Amino acid sequence: MDGNVEDDEPMYVISIAARLVGMHQQTLRYYERAGLIEPKRTGGNIRMYSNTDIQRIRQAQRLVDELGVNLAGVDIILRMSEQIRALQEELAATRAELDKLRSTRLPAPYRAGG
Repeated sequence: MDGNVEDDEPMYVISIAARLVGMHQQTLRYYERAGLIEPKRTGGNIRMYSNTDIQRIRQAQRLVDELGVNLAGVDIILRMSEQIRALQEELAATRAELDKLRSTRLPAPYRAGG
C-alpha cells in the first residue's frame, strides 16, 4: 500500500467531520436525514465520513450560505452536478474511443469482379 487514501474511504467520526466543515454535529445529522449525505456506519453504528462526504457537505454549505438555496434545492443541484460529471466522463471515454477508431487503418473494401 502506498499510503494514499481513497476519497470515498470513511475516516472521520462526526465530531471531526463537524469541525472540518465548521458545523454542529446536529447539522450533519440533519443533512443526513434530508438525504444530502450518507455517511458509512461502523459495526457499532457510528457515522464515518469520507473526504467525498466532506466535499459534498462543503458544497451544500456554500449553496445554502452564499446563494440562499434551501435543502431541497441543494439536493437537486448536487444530484444534477453528479449526473453532469458522469455524462462528461462518458463523453470523454466515447471521444477517446472514436479517436482510436479514426486512427486505425481499415483495409480497402473488397470489390468482386473489379
